[in-house]
Amino acid sequence: MEEKMIAIKKIIAVGGVLLGTAGVVHAYLRTAPSKAAREFTDLAEDLLKETEPAKGRFTEADIATLPGPVRRHLRRCGHLGKPKMAYMKVVFPDVAFSLGKGKKTIKIAYTQYNFVDGPCRIAYIDSSLYGIPFEGVDAYVDGKGSMKGIVAKNITLFDIDGEAMDKASLVTFLSECLFVPNAALQDYIRWEAIDAHHAKAVITAYGTTAEGVFTFNEDDEMTAFTTDDREATTMDGKSEKVRWSALCGGYKEINGIRQPTNLKAVWHYDEGDFTYFDAKAAMMSYDK
Repeated sequence: MEEKMIAIKKIIAVGGVLLGTAGVVHAYLRTAPSKAAREFTDLAEDLLKETEPAKGRFTEADIATLPGPVRRHLRRCGHLGKPKMAYMKVVFPDVAFSLGKGKKTIKIAYTQYNFVDGPCRIAYIDSSLYGIPFEGVDAYVDGKGSMKGIVAKNITLFDIDGEAMDKASLVTFLSECLFVPNAALQDYIRWEAIDAHHAKAVITAYGTTAEGVFTFNEDDEMTAFTTDDREATTMDGKSEKVRWSALCGGYKEINGIRQPTNLKAVWHYDEGDFTYFDAKAAMMSYDK
């Protein structure tokens, strides 16, 4: 990746000479249409058009077969009696995001949608690297996972897909199913009781299966999801199987629902934990 960034810097520097001033280049970077933003927007608009509103409200009967800590969590968060949702939107305005072990940490804004039907998940990253716009699009649509990074509005830095990404994207959706609990009730997720503070979930979609364990605290808040079904994939496409956790905290009541506002994503390497996504002030919302 560092070699690619050096090359991009050289391209921009040469472009500045050819255009006669670096200010022209900067103006272009500020005003040029964004390939990643357009791709994400088009994808979101298409999925929203295809999504039918969910019917009904959450009841005790809906959650009766779920493990005890999952039932208590949904009650504690205030979902019972509330309308079921077809999708969730989450905005993370303040995220510390690492580009990899030993690499730069940048600030990003992160927006995502999780759709119950499918299942389906898309996300958009908006940031900069060395003063150059850096954007990303993560997608899990029709069983296919992908991760794409674009710099300077139009230069593709990486574009990763394949079976490992399919499974990683699916288990990421699973880790977030309690944020959009209508997903947790779907046939593609199977629950298994463990004890008073843990429950296992198994998701199967498009011929792929993944699983993980949810952890709940004494206040019936979901605090962690941990899985062995993700591979740590670097921006140059290299992968290795590493235990992964999504950590939640900072629960607040927003629009009548208790939801976590602080979220982290952590790789548990043998040499120690590596947090690469550290978000604060997250805001979740549901169908309009």
